[in-house]
Amino acid sequence: MIPKKIKKVLKKQHYRIVGNHSAIQICRWTKNSLRDEGVCFKEQFYGIKAHRCCQMTPAVMWCPNRCEHCWRATEYTIGEKMEGKLNSPKEIVDGCIEAQRKLLEGFKILPKTKFKTSSKVNMEKWKEAQEPNHFSISLSGESTLYAKIGELIQEIRSRRKTSFLVTNGLYPEKIKELAEKNQLPTQLTVTVNTSNQEQYLPFHKSSIKNAWKKLNETLEILSELNCRTVFRMNLVKGFNMEEKYLKEFAELIKKANPKFVHVKGYMSVGFARERLGYEKMPDNKEMQKAVDILTRETELKLLDKHERSRAYVLGKNKADMKIKKSEI
Repeated sequence: MIPKKIKKVLKKQHYRIVGNHSAIQICRWTKNSLRDEGVCFKEQFYGIKAHRCCQMTPAVMWCPNRCEHCWRATEYTIGEKMEGKLNSPKEIVDGCIEAQRKLLEGFKILPKTKFKTSSKVNMEKWKEAQEPNHFSISLSGESTLYAKIGELIQEIRSRRKTSFLVTNGLYPEKIKELAEKNQLPTQLTVTVNTSNQEQYLPFHKSSIKNAWKKLNETLEILSELNCRTVFRMNLVKGFNMEEKYLKEFAELIKKANPKFVHVKGYMSVGFARERLGYEKMPDNKEMQKAVDILTRETELKLLDKHERSRAYVLGKNKADMKIKKSEI
């Protein structure tokens, strides 16, 4: 299902392809955690262990959008129809775990060897990492395009593992289906990069004509879902950080009434550097100013921040942040 040319690009970017349409990639925060050099905002905010997180996708190059800020090679996006033989959820989960183990082999410190090693890896963490207990379904593409996404989430849940699903919100019917079938993830994140339709169209370059309408339909049902929900914003300097836009974002947040709001600063990494560049990256002072406006307009609190990632989380109660056993 994935053309050879695209497979070559993905492998060059250190993706490990799983089956016909899935993939994983070792997150830099997983690597940092293994070396005891810091953890990601998911661990700091929610208690997810970075060294035991599997960053994956069941639809690696399928998406209706070609967003300006995306660090992926969006020119290789296949589209929104996954045509061909789909792998089963069990095949995907087993394949992702096996691929993760293979990619982690190079971090292992070999005992009784004549060769010296400069590895700083915490071997206790490395051993734990052989069995990931969290699946971050967000690596690349739009995961809800995988027809069996609900069954995939159920497969992960049946193994007593947590799952975070990130979506662009353009398939509200799929979110409703997940809710009706009791297939919602541990946490569902809807990414909202612009505060109005006029900015949405040129920034996302969506193949879905009524994309803004679809996104708002998803936001309207967010508060009805029986799982942790997140409204995620990506702020780009000189584009969507003006106070008038932040006030529009605040209205969308009120509509969605999520459990948490992620305010994330744009990072000029990967292929995004060719579209937006470094000058579009807001610093923490600019991010804090934006957060102050959002807390004022939404009456939410700043619960925590991860400055290295330019990530801030807003909500009502800090005690709700850590995932409880009852939510797994």
